[in-house]
Amino acid sequence: MTRNFDIKCTDALIIVDVQNDFCPGGALPVPEGDQVVPVLNDYIKIFKKAMAPIVATRDWHPQNHISFTTQGGPWPPHCIQNTEGAKFHYNLKLPEDTLIISKATDPLKEAYSGFDGTALESILKVAGVTRVFVGGLATDYCVKNTVLDARKLGFEAILLLDAVRGINVRPNDVKNAIMEMLQSGAGQATLEDFPDALMFPQDSDNEDLAKKPLIKVDTKKKARMRPRGKYKRVRTEQ
Repeated sequence: MTRNFDIKCTDALIIVDVQNDFCPGGALPVPEGDQVVPVLNDYIKIFKKAMAPIVATRDWHPQNHISFTTQGGPWPPHCIQNTEGAKFHYNLKLPEDTLIISKATDPLKEAYSGFDGTALESILKVAGVTRVFVGGLATDYCVKNTVLDARKLGFEAILLLDAVRGINVRPNDVKNAIMEMLQSGAGQATLEDFPDALMFPQDSDNEDLAKKPLIKVDTKKKARMRPRGKYKRVRTEQ
């Protein structure tokens, strides 16, 4: 059932870790991770129009972070501070006033959630935010933990299903992560649930993801990920 979300200044968009190292060609790529970028850009337009806060979290690891295989952790070194891999995806159109939240900066502590060890909770509550909409990478790790923490901290949370991708290290990790988020009381949405999305023309820059060697785009797959219904028709008619 389609819902109509009317975005207000008490809402916030949280974009989780859409960084080069988590996209194809990066040090720890999420399968089709770059495919969230065009969808997130549309969400950014919706929240900008409503003058609602936009947050972008990022892994900002020191070189000796505990999560790295070089330190006995499970992951290859990634998103090291001030490196190309730690930068946000080049086509993610973050507004100048985006709140950047750096996490996992302590070399001795893992932190998947955007709330873990950061000032995000207090910043949102001071701003009067009561509801957060969460998309990004990866569904079964940093997105999941950010949503779960949002719920624990008293925020209403909405998972943006068309703006997330997961790693799926084990079969059904993504499916189970989504189920866990919903069981925590989080809601779910896609662009079809936002009336304002119907007003946006196709952004040609979003179709140029393949121009840089970091990114590999399968056009057919991308087309299948587009929302169905009226939203899809409006975009293709532009």
